[in-house]
Amino acid sequence: MKSFFEPASQAELLERLERLTPETTPVWGKMNAAQMLAHCSAAFKTPTGELTLKPLPLPLRLIGPLLKKSILSEKPYKKNSPTAAEFLMRGKMDFEKEREIFVHNFHKLAAGPQVVKVLKHPLFGKMSAEEWGLHMYKHTDYHFGQFGI
Repeated sequence: MKSFFEPASQAELLERLERLTPETTPVWGKMNAAQMLAHCSAAFKTPTGELTLKPLPLPLRLIGPLLKKSILSEKPYKKNSPTAAEFLMRGKMDFEKEREIFVHNFHKLAAGPQVVKVLKHPLFGKMSAEEWGLHMYKHTDYHFGQFGI
């Protein structure tokens, strides 16, 4: 499985980003291209501790670790999967600005597993830096696939 921390995976994702335009429409979901970039950019800030997610209710925290195995597997994420409130992007956003922020946050996380400071995901529980790398690649790949890139 590919990891966000592998240079080849990073190059692949950045190449795919080049194909995204403000006019690129999603194959599924409600976000436009700028909102998707903002969503992914916020996700990049979670493992580094730059964005802290609200604690989840106990029932979700109990179920989350059971879902972790699926999230970190080769199995694709389900379309229209739920997300944390902090990652919901609404309203008009500037594509070029969001692309610039995306690239900045991408490179900060892409510096390597040593930048991972959060070793407990609010839903999935304990997450090693290596697991964050798998999750961040798969999450970005999922959203790029959402836009056919």
